[in-house]
Amino acid sequence: MAEEAGFGSGGSSSSKREISGAGLSSMDSLESRWVFQDEDDSEIDSEEDDDDYDDAPHLAGADSDDEDAPDQRLIRTGPRIDSFDVEALEVPGVQRSDYEDFGIGRKIILAFQTLGVVFGDVGTSPLYTFSVMFSKAPINGNEDVIGALSLVLYTLILIPLVKYVLVVLWANDDGEGGTFALYSLICRHAKVSLLPNQLPSDARISSFRLKVPSAELERSLKIKERLETSLTLKKILLILVLAGTSMVIADGVVTPAMSVMSAVGGLKVGVDAIEQDEVVMISVAFLVILFSVQKFGTSKVGLAVGPALLLWFCSLAGIGIYNLVKYDTSVLRAFNPVHIYLYFKRNSVNAWYALGGCLLCATGSEAMFADLCYFSVQSIQLTFVFLVLPCLLLGYLGQAAYLINNPNGAEQVFFSSIPSGVFWPIFLIANIAALIASRTMTTATFSCIKQSTALGCFPRLKIIHTSRKFMGQIYIPVINWFLLVICLIVVCSISSINEIGNAYGIAELGVMMMTTVLVTIVMLLIWQINIVIVLSFVIFFLGLELTFFSSVLWSVTDGSWIILVFAVIMFLIMYVWNYGSKLKYETEVKQKLSMDLMRELGCNLGTIRAPGIGLLYNELVKGVPAIFGHFLTTLPAIHSMVIFVSIKYVPVPMVPQSERFLFRRVCPKSYHIFRCIARYGYKDVRKENHQTFEQLLIESLEKFIRREAQERQLESDGDEDTDYEDTSLSRVLIGPNGSVYSLAVPLLAEFGGSNIPISEASSSEEVKADVPADPLISDAEHGLERELSFIRKAKESGVVYLLGHGDIRARKESWFIKKLVINYFYAFLRKNCRRGIANLSVPHSHLMQVGMTYMV
Repeated sequence: MAEEAGFGSGGSSSSKREISGAGLSSMDSLESRWVFQDEDDSEIDSEEDDDDYDDAPHLAGADSDDEDAPDQRLIRTGPRIDSFDVEALEVPGVQRSDYEDFGIGRKIILAFQTLGVVFGDVGTSPLYTFSVMFSKAPINGNEDVIGALSLVLYTLILIPLVKYVLVVLWANDDGEGGTFALYSLICRHAKVSLLPNQLPSDARISSFRLKVPSAELERSLKIKERLETSLTLKKILLILVLAGTSMVIADGVVTPAMSVMSAVGGLKVGVDAIEQDEVVMISVAFLVILFSVQKFGTSKVGLAVGPALLLWFCSLAGIGIYNLVKYDTSVLRAFNPVHIYLYFKRNSVNAWYALGGCLLCATGSEAMFADLCYFSVQSIQLTFVFLVLPCLLLGYLGQAAYLINNPNGAEQVFFSSIPSGVFWPIFLIANIAALIASRTMTTATFSCIKQSTALGCFPRLKIIHTSRKFMGQIYIPVINWFLLVICLIVVCSISSINEIGNAYGIAELGVMMMTTVLVTIVMLLIWQINIVIVLSFVIFFLGLELTFFSSVLWSVTDGSWIILVFAVIMFLIMYVWNYGSKLKYETEVKQKLSMDLMRELGCNLGTIRAPGIGLLYNELVKGVPAIFGHFLTTLPAIHSMVIFVSIKYVPVPMVPQSERFLFRRVCPKSYHIFRCIARYGYKDVRKENHQTFEQLLIESLEKFIRREAQERQLESDGDEDTDYEDTSLSRVLIGPNGSVYSLAVPLLAEFGGSNIPISEASSSEEVKADVPADPLISDAEHGLERELSFIRKAKESGVVYLLGHGDIRARKESWFIKKLVINYFYAFLRKNCRRGIANLSVPHSHLMQVGMTYMV
């Protein structure tokens, strides 16, 4: 979703609009569908649009609405050509992944980079896991060490390996991971989104991939219908997604605090004079340096810190092997899960408290999924299974072996277990690794915020793409410094590693549980796998995570409540932005100008048409926006050509430049008014300046005009042949790529004599059709050339950007909370967010703005 381009102040006039809430319609999938069709029915369906006008009918999707016909057959229909109804499950020609064409060597380099970007968090967990665990459940014997080790080993195996590496990573959205990527994936397969970036579509519910009918498919269809028809379920789903995202952002705060403080805390082992205050001061300095180098990008930093993390993992494994050999190899008995039962039997409540510390060994698991946009699934899986997991297991085994002989060294077990001869080199490596780990969730936070912005749940911010090759690698300056400030507050106010660890567990478990719920929906709705597998997954992992969560919540009063408050604030920011944007969109839909009014005004629109092109930015994808009427009444003249431009973020990674613009004629040809949707994927970079944008838009408009003329000529040919053909036998096939094929009869013969306009949005791709040479079509050719010439002359006269500053205010009779949210919180966010056309660098001399107030 992209709001109208322009948030400036100082509109020349304003008016008040009132509207009651109007529900948003949702979008179709572009995929083929199963529909029942009568034997004698046509495969062509018209989509009536009272708001948009087209001189010639166009093809639309294939449906049949005659329910009384005795004979019906199940057919597979072609995709709807109407691009304005695109759910963008797959944009033709889009590259599905940045990593598909890479060879083995390049994938190995990517796997090497993942060490520094993805695995730093989980890789540094041995610094503090046992310390936090044994602070809650002190060691009373060797069996306690074995039981705690067994708990850690199986937590590592079950959550990071089984859940994330083997299952969750495959639930990505074209290479994008995280809670919003899962939500986008679900929204493409079921109309469950409440966000204001939805487009009109028909009411059919079956838009799945073509699959053999099965019990799983039938169950999925029922679940889909239930989700689509229940407003409560839609709201619950959105709340879960926003809650999970807020926990990811909170993770981006607590991860640096925990990693850096635990690493710097090793100074208390090496230097007796070091106190906790000095550890805090050094940690603050390290954190400032860390966030300052974030702007250099993931790829550069990943290559720079990859060797350091490789050295860290090798050191971790080496120390583990050394301690195993030196102290006690009997800790290998911990692979027997019965020791977990014995641990809980001996320690009961204390063992339950220790679960919060045990979970810390799996922190960073969500980063593997949230940072997926930076790397490929295979590179992350390869690195974790063959390097990260073995080194972590050896590290924990070595620490447990040390504790068997030194049970009093649990407070700083990692640094205490390091051989004295290599203490300082390992200390240096550990601090470097901690600094690297601190940026793991920061990069995940950038990814989640970018996705939430594209889906209309976060104010627009400046996003810097740090890699020309991989467009998913980004840096958000405002968020970077905001996280730094909050992180410093946490470090200075919560100086205890145990309290920070508890806050860490709350943030991590919150997003883990949201991911489990969303992946379960993906399994049921999209993967359509056996219900037994789905139930096993959700019952086991959600039950496991709830058990961990109950442990960390019990200690929330220790100081970790700060993270909960921060997460709630981020949740409210996202929810308020989504709520206000939705109300604004619904208001504009309700208050759009009627076509009857446009006809009454005539082609001059009741004013003077001055030479030039006016680009009016607005969110609407159908109809004439109310702000246009404000321009007509405010300005002394309007441009000879007007194009309503809507910037639309579709849930695909990238949209090819040739398919960027979708056009539709809004009024009769003499009005020279068009609608354009500029489509961008959530990995697209909007770096074109306004001259390039204008040139691409005009070229695409000319292609649309030519295509329209070709289709009109094809229709004319069809009309001539309908005198000799039985239209009831007409058939038209629409290929997956949008190509049109006629079966035994001329194209569009069925529309002979029909006066019903059929709307279709045409993409900027030209349709190559052979138009037969005929002297009778010279008028049509001249008409085409006249219109193209008119466009070129209007372009030469200049392009002006018409920005409607549509403000919304709560009505006087609204509840106090609604007034507070809309008039203050949402207004503050809109005032301080990034302008919609900031990337185009439009000169002020080319801008015109009119203000308008909507009362909701």
